[in-house]
Formats: sequence, structure tokens, C-alpha cells
Amino acid sequence: MIIVAAAAIILPLILLGGLNLSAIKGMSISAAVVVVLSYVFWQLPPAGSSILQSLHKALPILWILFGALLMLNSLRATGAIERINQGFQALSADMRLQVIVVAYLFGGLIEGVSGFGTPAMVTAPLLIALGFTPMAAVVLALVADSTPAAFGAVGTPLTVGLSNVTEKSAMLNLIGQRITQLDLLVGALMPALLIFILIWGFGPKQRRFQQWLAVLPWALVIGLVYTSVALMTATVISYEFVSIIAPFVTLVVAIVSLRYHWLLPASIQQEPWQLPTVAAKPATTTPVKMSLITAWLPYLIVVVLLLASRVYQPLKLWLTSHVNFSWLNILGYQTINSDWEFLYSPGTLLTVAALIGLLIQARSLKQAWPTAKKVGASMGNTAIALVVTLILVQVFTNSGLNQGQLPSMPMYIAKFVATYLAGIWLFMAPFLGQLGAFVTGSTTVSTLTFGQIQADIAANAHLNEPVVLAAQLIGAAAGNMICVHNIVAVSSVVGLEGQEGPILRQTILPGLAYAALIGVAGLVLSQFV
Repeated sequence: MIIVAAAAIILPLILLGGLNLSAIKGMSISAAVVVVLSYVFWQLPPAGSSILQSLHKALPILWILFGALLMLNSLRATGAIERINQGFQALSADMRLQVIVVAYLFGGLIEGVSGFGTPAMVTAPLLIALGFTPMAAVVLALVADSTPAAFGAVGTPLTVGLSNVTEKSAMLNLIGQRITQLDLLVGALMPALLIFILIWGFGPKQRRFQQWLAVLPWALVIGLVYTSVALMTATVISYEFVSIIAPFVTLVVAIVSLRYHWLLPASIQQEPWQLPTVAAKPATTTPVKMSLITAWLPYLIVVVLLLASRVYQPLKLWLTSHVNFSWLNILGYQTINSDWEFLYSPGTLLTVAALIGLLIQARSLKQAWPTAKKVGASMGNTAIALVVTLILVQVFTNSGLNQGQLPSMPMYIAKFVATYLAGIWLFMAPFLGQLGAFVTGSTTVSTLTFGQIQADIAANAHLNEPVVLAAQLIGAAAGNMICVHNIVAVSSVVGLEGQEGPILRQTILPGLAYAALIGVAGLVLSQFV
């Protein structure tokens, strides 16, 4: 039965990662097999409610994707993307440094105010504008959206994800502190890891170690600044602001350090490291007649709108109370719901910011409708891949509503694993969180699914519960690297539909390595708390 329960995990890994099928083919086969197995072995009622839930859940994700694509194409049409590119080139033309500023720090700030897989959809196109290949941009954007995702949008993975375990703010703050303690050294390695992936995965084969070593001190300091600020924020202020304050402060430090060339060899200015395809291109010499602030303004508006809508409670209440397209109690099942608070959605705020950007940069909305039509027409394959992926996810997560008197498939897997691995559970806890995020595509949903069993294992094995739950959250955040529907969405933004398998193969090792290091950190931290 464990093979049946784990089919939702095994099949995508084989079909996408092993056989290199596209997401549409691989996830369609996986979803069909899981639906049949759930009906035969779990005796689920017909999967109509889960399929309807999947169709509805796809809409807000596609809406976010639409907003991100509308923003990108609008900025291209006005020349703002080229101006942003010139700004980065002025700061540093070295791609090793650009990937940290764009994917890790700016992406981390977007994660802190938005979540929902939005960061990679925003940062991957920016990396391409800087000359990164589409494959490099997607892989780096996905890997970067991991460390900040443990706290997500203003602490949602803790506030909502652990709501089945505890709602006490003191306990949530303690778990937040444990996350930052576990991640203090492991998370600090993320900038160095991103540069490593860029050089070894996509760069020339000559002098790779020297190219990495040259910027390693800077990368380690930037990583340590991030995790130290995160630790101080969780300890002194609140876990809800970690993923906003930490990337913002570190972004300022990174920009200042690049301006004054701190910890960087002088050779970077004369010979900035670039991908071979970029080095062969002539440099852009014609400046775009637009100020850098004007070019960045739509993104700044997005950050302000997202932050205000998440932190300012009257605005949040108004946005969540009006134009609500949520679908509750689908086909009469109280636990099968799908939320879509339209005005509160990052997709709406991205769209609004894109339109405001057009008004400011082009002083006209003439380009809005043609751009929107182009974006909508480009999303067909993505919609199909996303829907079949969500069908698999929802059948898997809703499998507790069965007539076979069995626990849900996720709980069956968790209990099976816990039975045989309880003795080393502090090491295994992040892998369970990662498993949940791989299937569900969400740090919050993974923690909602597995948080209670993590707490039960901690109690039965006499382990430190906050440390175990912290490891669950960090592992789930690392699962963003390999989550299929994140890969599908980001691939669509950069035109890599059908390349989901190769992307998964590129991100799975960093994801597993991150979880393993957190497992080791959990074993060490448990000796001191």
C-alpha cells in the first residue's frame, strides 16, 4: 500500500525527471494513475469534487502568472527592462553578483510580501534581460526562492501552516526563532550555492573553481548578513516580518558593497564574469531615455501594494471582503474548498502595477489590450499542465475522505516513514516537509498537511518539538525548488514549456542537499535547546 500512497511522488519523478516527458504528458499520466489507484485502493468517492477544486485552484495561479507576464511584456514595450538592465550593468556587469541581487535578494523581498510562487515568476525574466539563458534563469530563480519561503508572505507558513498544531503567538515566535537558528549557517551558504550552480552548471569549464573562489568571501558575507538579520528580527520583533526585513536590509548592504567593491577582487571591474553566450554579444551602448526610478517604479508599486495589503489590516479586510471568487464546500464536502480573494491576489496587484507603469512610462494605455491578448494566448499549454498537476495534488491531499477507513495518502506515507525512522527523525523531518511541498507546491500546505504528525512524532520520540517543526518548515521551503507546478509556471514565463524534466533534474540535488544540511543542523541544535 505504501507504493500506492507514494504514487503521486514516484510517478512525476520517473516521468519528468527520468523519462524527460513534458509536464502535460507526465503529469496527465501521473494524475490518471493516481485517480484510478485512489478509487480502487482508497475507495475514494468519484474524484469530481477534487477535479472541480483543481480547476478552480488553477485560476488564481494562472491569474498571478498573467499579472507577472503582463508586467514583463509591458516593461519590454516601454523600454523599462532595457533600462533596468543598464542599471544592473552599471552596478556590476558580473553575472555572479547579479544573480544574488536579483534572484536571491529582490526575489526574497517579493516572497516576503507575496508568496504564492510569485518571486521566481518575477525574477527569472529579469535574469534573462540581463543575458542569462532561459534554463539558467529558471533554475537559479527556483533555487533562490527557498530560504525566504520558510516565512513566506508575512509569516503565513507559520500562522496558517501550523494552525492545526498551535495558534499561540509565543509558540509561533519560538518556532520562528528556531527556523532562523537552524538556517543561520545553512541558509548563509545559499548565495555561494547559487553562484556555484551558475558557474558549474552553465558557465565555461575553464578555471571554474577559481571563478567561484574569487567571489566566495562576498557571497558568504551576504548570506550571513541575511541569516543574522533574520535571526535578530525573529528574536526582537516577530516572525511575521523576517522575510521582509532580512532581504531588504541585505539588499541595501549588497548594493553598497558593490558600489565600493568590498570583498571583491579588482579584476571583476575589468573582466566581469559572464555566460559565454552573453560575452559574445556586443554591449548595449544606446542609453534608454528613462530614469532608473521610473523603470523600476512598477516593481516598487508591486512591493508597496503587496506590503500594504498584507500588513495594514483595514485594507486587508476590505480587499478580502470584496470581489471574492472563493468556492467553499465543493459538491457538499466541507473540507474541499478553493480560495480566490480576487482583489487581494498578487495577480491583481501585479496587473494594477503594470497598468500604472504603462501610464507613467508610456503615458498611454494603448499597449495594454494588445499585450494582455498576447499574454493570454501564450498561457494555453501552461493552463493544461497546471490543471492536471493540481488534479494529482488535490486527489492526493483529499484522500482522507475515503470509504476504506484509511488515513489520507500523505498521512499514510508520514506514518510509514515515522515508524521506521523515528530514531533519526531530527535528520528526516525536513525531508518530509520537502516531500509535502514537492507534491502540493506550497510551504504552507505542506506544513498544514504534515505539521501535526511532525509534532506527534516529536512528542512520542521525546524530541524538541519547536526544532522539529522548524525543520519541517525549512524543508517545505526547500521544496519550492522542485515543486512541479512552480516549475510549470516559471517555465511558461520564459518560454521553456516542455522542459520541466531537465529543470527538475537541475534543482533536485540542491533541494536534497539543503534538506540534509538542515537535518544535521537540527541534530546539533537539539543538543543546546
